[in-house]
Amino acid sequence: MKEKETVKKLRILLPHWLDHNHNHETEFRKWADAVRAEGLGEVAALLDQAIAGMAETDAVLQKILDTLGGPAETAHHHHHD
Repeated sequence: MKEKETVKKLRILLPHWLDHNHNHETEFRKWADAVRAEGLGEVAALLDQAIAGMAETDAVLQKILDTLGGPAETAHHHHHD
């Protein structure tokens, strides 16, 4: 049975989105640490909330990817359409 084009594209895009989110989470952590060190605990806490929200989003995106059968073989070589 031929894989539907939408599923094929999602199996390529989802790993990219997960990686992209991970890069943002890393950057958010860096900035949260920086503002925390400057005594801006409220801003750091808000960045921590953003990080937690992204982690929840990542879990859902990963579940979608798993449901679709995992990443496509070409997932690492894809560029935006």
